[in-house]
Amino acid sequence: MNTETDKTWFEARREQLRNLGAHLHKHIKGQAHVIGRVESVLRRGELGLAHPGRPKGSFLFVGPTGVGKTEITNAFTGYLFAGAKPIRFDMSEYQNQSSVEKLIGEKVGDIGLLGRALAKADCGTLLFDEVEKAHPLVLDLFLQILDDASITLATGERKNLSQFYVVFTSNIGASEAMRMQSAPFASIERTVMARVGQQLRPELVGRMTEKIVFARLGFDVQREICETMIAAELARLQKLGHELKVTLDDIEAILREGVHKTLGARPMRGAVERFLQEKITSNLLKGV
Repeated sequence: MNTETDKTWFEARREQLRNLGAHLHKHIKGQAHVIGRVESVLRRGELGLAHPGRPKGSFLFVGPTGVGKTEITNAFTGYLFAGAKPIRFDMSEYQNQSSVEKLIGEKVGDIGLLGRALAKADCGTLLFDEVEKAHPLVLDLFLQILDDASITLATGERKNLSQFYVVFTSNIGASEAMRMQSAPFASIERTVMARVGQQLRPELVGRMTEKIVFARLGFDVQREICETMIAAELARLQKLGHELKVTLDDIEAILREGVHKTLGARPMRGAVERFLQEKITSNLLKGV
């Protein structure tokens, strides 16, 4: 790159980072306390301020199901890496001793699932869901990743992860958080993080850049999420040539099906898609 090209690229990147918070607020509802902390890590990482021997940034996202832990990971990854998705691993599938070999390979010539994923990407986000379920030997791999931004595969090949963000999610303390509905959020945070300290190795938690507790979603927030999902689905259907008007009664019907006390907003997308697509199907069959 020449100097002028470098300057143009930096100006575009700087503008993108200025708008990062607005982008996250658009996609994540009911977690305003989360966004500023995530944004800070991402900005530092993208501006080259993170330690060169570690990942660009790392997060532990803790909270009940369906509150936005994976959604915010998807949102910032797509925004920063040209629409890319996180490289995701479900730790409930890595609970036994052979899990390490599954990830990094068992024999010469085998690079494992993590190695194969990294062969296709030299930057992005690694997402490890439900980290508390991982076998202790897998946690040792995470220590290596967080310590020096690298992983050594069974082939002996060493992968550099300094251009990646690393996200761990967990439901630790979720049941306690759901029972503390009337408690101040600061009390819920302390309770959840105390449970995290009991269940996860302190040397692992201590190496993470940010540890963030997500709040449960109240009805008003779930309604806002519902309306956002409806708008997105209507736009998608419109591109397919289908026009549809949604009434307040329709929204109430979707909310009755989609709101869930313990699963958060997770069932909402299915409820929205099912309701709107069934209306389109009915109209098509009637010849409307």
